[in-house]
Amino acid sequence: MKSIRFRLLIATIAVLLGSVIAKSQTAGDAPPPPPMQGHARGFDMGDPEAMEHFLAAKLNMTDEQKRQAVALLQKEHPTMQPLFQQEHQLDIQLRQYVEGDYDEAKVQALAAQKAQVQQQITIQQTRIHNEVYQLLTPDQKEQLKQLEAERDARVEQRMQHHSHRQPPPSQ
Repeated sequence: MKSIRFRLLIATIAVLLGSVIAKSQTAGDAPPPPPMQGHARGFDMGDPEAMEHFLAAKLNMTDEQKRQAVALLQKEHPTMQPLFQQEHQLDIQLRQYVEGDYDEAKVQALAAQKAQVQQQITIQQTRIHNEVYQLLTPDQKEQLKQLEAERDARVEQRMQHHSHRQPPPSQ
């Protein structure tokens, strides 16, 4: 259970970090988004900017905490970007074996390379997430744990729901 919580913490912080990076790279001074009205009203979980605002609101992050997180992400961006580019290039190479002739040995070699890149991404993200986590107050850490527990419960409920579904009848 502790492993699942840690993974969810990492995933939550990853989304937060990604959204902060994306926001820090936007040009110009866009007006701030309107305040959220309700828990999920009008925001898409796949929208990093909305997720950032969601987490900032739920965790009551201060401007200083956000500033520190952005500074950390900007500092780490040159390390992470090449890893993400390598992963993307490997995905493009793998796609040719989906769309064209399949070559088991080449796919295995590319998959091994991708696993190494993903390992480095995971190591770096975990380190960065830990640094951002350390910016949180004890109350914010507790709030984050509660959000993760609620998310864990929803995921578990969905997994149980899907495991009880009957396969379609064979014809």
